Amino acid sequence: MVIKLGVIGYGGMGKWHAKNAPRAGVEIAAVCDIVEERRKEAEAEGYKLYKSAEALLADPNVNTVVLTVPNYLHKEMCLKAAAAGKNVITEKPAAMNVAELDEMEAACKKAGVFLTAHQNRRWDKDMLIVKKAYDEGFLGNIFTIESKLHSGNGYMHEWHIYKKYGGGMIYDWGVHLIDQILFILPGVKITSLYADVKNVLHEEVDDYFKIIMKMSNGITVHIELSTYILEYQPRWLAAGDKGTLIVKSFGCDGNIYRTGQMLEKLPPQITETVAGPTRQFAPIPPGGIVTEPLPEVKSDWVDFYENVSAVLNGKEESKIKITEVRRVLAVMEAVRKSAETGQAVVPGQE
Repeated sequence: MVIKLGVIGYGGMGKWHAKNAPRAGVEIAAVCDIVEERRKEAEAEGYKLYKSAEALLADPNVNTVVLTVPNYLHKEMCLKAAAAGKNVITEKPAAMNVAELDEMEAACKKAGVFLTAHQNRRWDKDMLIVKKAYDEGFLGNIFTIESKLHSGNGYMHEWHIYKKYGGGMIYDWGVHLIDQILFILPGVKITSLYADVKNVLHEEVDDYFKIIMKMSNGITVHIELSTYILEYQPRWLAAGDKGTLIVKSFGCDGNIYRTGQMLEKLPPQITETVAGPTRQFAPIPPGGIVTEPLPEVKSDWVDFYENVSAVLNGKEESKIKITEVRRVLAVMEAVRKSAETGQAVVPGQE
């Protein structure tokens, strides 16, 4: 079957889906939005247009919908779409919590339709570089992974600044950063999670969080996001007993760093530095650290739709499984619980 997609919500991501899904052979069957200005934009692009989700769902030519509406509406729209017999793609987070997702999954199973979430950042090249290094043992035994995302833009906008609509950075980028770590470390349990969540510039919703997760394979994961840290730190750091990997930005600039032979042969001597005498943290002499280029990876966000199409035609399994989506939501709930209590917790990981 050819995916005949109905786009429910023609904001930023709605426009992205409408423009890019056809690259994977998807037909844009219809678009709806309650905002007149956005409807005019969709009309100018030549899309079949509806003023409401209900009207779009009644269109027999639509067999799949993508929900690009505020987070708090995902469950409501999913239930309506399932009842109308449409396959459902939700933007992230798929739901506000695990209970909502369970209800959505049950409704889709009952209706016999497919449900998945657009976790598009599983196709981010910067993350896939870290995953390749982990999978292929480039760094030896990894003991820590840091995922950091900083911005100087400060304030969020539109519905993202309101708690009742599902705003805040845990729901916005947190779901991506957590999902990426669990994707890099498949099947690895979280033995302990501690989180600090702050409202730096926003009254209602979080705009900073720091999450520390101890994993069952001995890796400690650090995830940090801020909308108001003004000097950016590397996007990724992964350190093992055979080297350190740095990915500086989404542009995938960085290196793998290893100990040179010269450093390994240095005599154990104390060196005077500006910080006083030290042995372990003395300046590294020339040649002590050698660099290698980052491994190359290939990916495209549109591969998501290639996979959805293959699933609906019985050729592949979904690369974004609801069990994985559920686990991410469970970790997000654990983040909020830890932040509220000030204690480390163990998230549900069924």
